[in-house]
Amino acid sequence: MSDVRVTVQRDSEREERVVTTGTTAADLFQGERAVVAARVAGELKDLAYEVADGETVEPVEITSEDGLNILRHSTAHVMAQAVQELFPQAKLGIGPPIKDGFYYDFDVETPFHPDDLKRIEKKMQEIQKRGQKFARRVTTDEDARVELADEPYKLELIGLKGNAAEAAEGADAEVGGGELTIYDNLDAKTGELCWKDLCRGPHLPSTRVIPAFKLMRSAAAYWRGSEKNKQLQRIYGTAWPTKDELKAHLEFLAEAEKRDHRKLGAELDLFSFPEELGPGLAVFHPKGGVIRKEMETYSRKRHEVSGYEFVNTPHLSKEKLFEISGHLPHYAEGMFPAIEFDEQNYRLKAMNCPMHNLIFKSRGRSYRELPLRLFEFGTVYRYEKSGVVHGLTRSRGFTQDDSHIYCTKDQMPEELDTLLTFVLDLLRDYGLTEFELELSTRDDSDKFIGTDEDWAEATEALRLAAEKQGLPLVPDPGGAAYYGPKISVQAKDAIGRSWQMSTIQVDFNQPKRFHLEYTAADGSKQQPVMIHRALFGSIERFFGVLLEHYAGAFPVWLAPVQATGIPIGDSHVPYLQEFAAEARAQGLRIDVDASSDRMQKKIRNAQKSKVPFMVIAGDEDVANGAVSFRYRDGSQKNGIPRAQAIAEIVDAVERRIQV
Repeated sequence: MSDVRVTVQRDSEREERVVTTGTTAADLFQGERAVVAARVAGELKDLAYEVADGETVEPVEITSEDGLNILRHSTAHVMAQAVQELFPQAKLGIGPPIKDGFYYDFDVETPFHPDDLKRIEKKMQEIQKRGQKFARRVTTDEDARVELADEPYKLELIGLKGNAAEAAEGADAEVGGGELTIYDNLDAKTGELCWKDLCRGPHLPSTRVIPAFKLMRSAAAYWRGSEKNKQLQRIYGTAWPTKDELKAHLEFLAEAEKRDHRKLGAELDLFSFPEELGPGLAVFHPKGGVIRKEMETYSRKRHEVSGYEFVNTPHLSKEKLFEISGHLPHYAEGMFPAIEFDEQNYRLKAMNCPMHNLIFKSRGRSYRELPLRLFEFGTVYRYEKSGVVHGLTRSRGFTQDDSHIYCTKDQMPEELDTLLTFVLDLLRDYGLTEFELELSTRDDSDKFIGTDEDWAEATEALRLAAEKQGLPLVPDPGGAAYYGPKISVQAKDAIGRSWQMSTIQVDFNQPKRFHLEYTAADGSKQQPVMIHRALFGSIERFFGVLLEHYAGAFPVWLAPVQATGIPIGDSHVPYLQEFAAEARAQGLRIDVDASSDRMQKKIRNAQKSKVPFMVIAGDEDVANGAVSFRYRDGSQKNGIPRAQAIAEIVDAVERRIQV
C-alpha cells in the first residue's frame, strides 16, 4: 500500500491529510453522521468513492441542498423497489428529486389507489429497516440493455446517454452525460442483490440512513413530458433529515392547502372556472370583481402620480406583428394557433409590447417626450398545457398590468432605479414585505438575440439598480428573455413561500426590430431603450397570491364586504339599514343581514365570509345612537357612537390595515 495525499475542504478551511491507497470518502469523514456524500473536483460522489492522490474532497451534509437531493433520490429508489415488490409487472420510468421531495413514474395497468400508497409506504419502511446498501457499478450500453431488457423505458434512456437535454425532466439523474452506471440495492448481511436501477447517482450509503419520508399522492404523467407518449402513473413523496422536519413540512402543507386560492375562491364566492369556457379561463363573481376593481384602481392612481400614460390595445393582431417582434419564432409554443380570415393569419396576443411599439412609432418622437411611460391593463392569451394550468396562478387568459418605458441611454440608470423603487413600494402597499431580487442573464444558448455589447450594457444597468435596493440578489444564468436580461422580484407570503412577482427587462433589440427612433437634441435620429415591466405579473395571478397570503381575510380596503350589520332582533334591522346608508355615503361597502337566522348564526356566517367588521345593534345601541363592533379575532367593542364607528372603518380603509 502506498500513501495518498488529499485535501479535505470545509468551507474556507483546508486540511492536508496523508492516507493509504483504498481510503474512501467514508473513511475521511468517519463518525460524522450528517455527511452522506462527498464532492470531488466539483462532482458529487458516494461515500464509497476511493480518493486519489492530489484530490480535494468536501463533505456533503444531508441538510445541504445537494444532501437533500441525494436523500430524496435515494428514497425514490426505495419507493420504486417497494412498488415492484408489490406490483411485479410495473415498469420503471424515472425518479428524480424535486423541490421538497421526489417522484417516480411507473407503467402499470391500473392507476394507483390511495390504499396502494399506504401499502407501498409500509413496504418502504420495511426496506428502510433492512439497511440495504446502495452500490454503484459502471456498465456498458450493451450490458445494460441485456440487464434491463424487461424495462422498456430504461432502454430508451440508455440511448439518450450524453444527450440528456433531449430527455424528460429528471432523466439526467438516470443517465447524465458521462459513463453509464447501475445502482444495486444489496442485502446488508449477505450482499445478495435485492433490486437495481439505471442511475447516475450518487446515493446514501444505505437505506437505513433515510430518516423520515412520506408518500403524498399519485397522478398521471406523460412519459418524457410529451402528450404524444404513453401516460404513466407518478407517485410523489417527500423525505427529510429528521422526523421533526417532516412533521413541520406536513403541517406547512396542511396550512397551504387551507389557503389554496382555488378552494377559497369557491368558498368566498370570488371566482370560478366554468367547464364550458375551458381550462385556465376564469370568471370573476361580484365579490371577486370588487377586490379586482380595488386592486386596479389603487394601481392606476399610483401610476398616474408617477407619470404613466394609459393606453389600450386589441386582443388580436395580424401574425406578422409577432414575427417582427421576434415572439413568433422564439415563443410560438406559448401562443394559440393562428386564426385565418380575410386570407390572412391572425393571432390572439400573448404579450402587449409589440402593440406598444406601434404606439411609439405612430408619429415622430422628440427627446423632450422621453422617458415615455406607457401603461395598460392588457388581457393576453397563452397556450399553457392543461397539465400545468393551476387556477389563477397559471392560466390561459389573464390581464397584465403592463408598462413599456422608452428612454435614452443616459436616462436608463435613473429610470431603472426609480422604477424598481416604485415596484417594491407598490407591492408593500398590498401587504407583501419580504423580498429578494433575481437577475436573469443570457447563457450560450442560441435562443438569445442581439449583440454581446448590448447584453453586457443592459445587464450591468439592471445589476446596479438592483444593488441599490439593498436586497439579496440571486443570479439566474440563462433565465433571461430572448431579447434582454431581467430582474424578477421574489416576494414571500405569510407562510414563507416565495412567489415571482414583478419583472423588469431591458431591451435594446425590439427597438431595432421595429425601427423605433426619436430626434435627439442635436437633430440626429437615435434609438430609444425599451424597458418592459409587469408589476403584478398578471392581475389574476396577483389576486391568487394575495388570496393565499391573507387566507381570504383581506385587509379592510380590499375586502369585498367591509362590514356586515347584524341585528340582535328583527326590530333592529331598520336602525342598521340607516347606519349602512350613512356608511355607504362615505364610500364603504356594507350590508345588513336581515335574514331569519338567529344572531349567533349570522355572526358565524360573517366570520366564515371573513368580513372585517361585524356591526351589532340591540335596544341599548338604538337608544344611545350607537353600535357594537365584533372583529375577526372574536374581540368586541361596545357602545360606539355611529359617526365614530363609521370613522373607524374609514380610517382602516385609508390606512390599508388588517383588523
